[in-house]
Amino acid sequence: MKIGHVHLRVKNLKRAEDFYMKLLGASCSERVNNQYSFLSIGKAHHDIALQEIGEFARHPTQDMVGLYHTAFEVSDAKELLNAIECLEGLGSEYSLVDHGISWAAYTSDPDGNGVEIYLDRRNAKGGSARWNGESRRLTKGEIGALA
Repeated sequence: MKIGHVHLRVKNLKRAEDFYMKLLGASCSERVNNQYSFLSIGKAHHDIALQEIGEFARHPTQDMVGLYHTAFEVSDAKELLNAIECLEGLGSEYSLVDHGISWAAYTSDPDGNGVEIYLDRRNAKGGSARWNGESRRLTKGEIGALA
């Protein structure tokens, strides 16, 4: 398992892009609907995902600026399934999502910090090369069928 990317909710997408591109030498690998920007520091599609939520965002959970989640990439469906079973063993609530480009399990750590465990599916049968901004609910059975 490895850390895949950091997803930050920001008030102004362009301002955040400029900062990370200058500070880290990152490049923009993809932009979706002027709401999301995916920045790469090296060979990965993205190391930082930025999501614009607006200058006046205030809600402490849905519209806050700051870290949204930390993502950990797994190598195959079996490893994703193992992670889900671990979450179940810990009694952690989670949700499963198919983003087309990835299958993900979302949960929170004991302090409420967002955590994503995901399988990259950009080159997999039925996967998508790019995210179109839409996602659907995923089932444990779909993951198990590939594990």
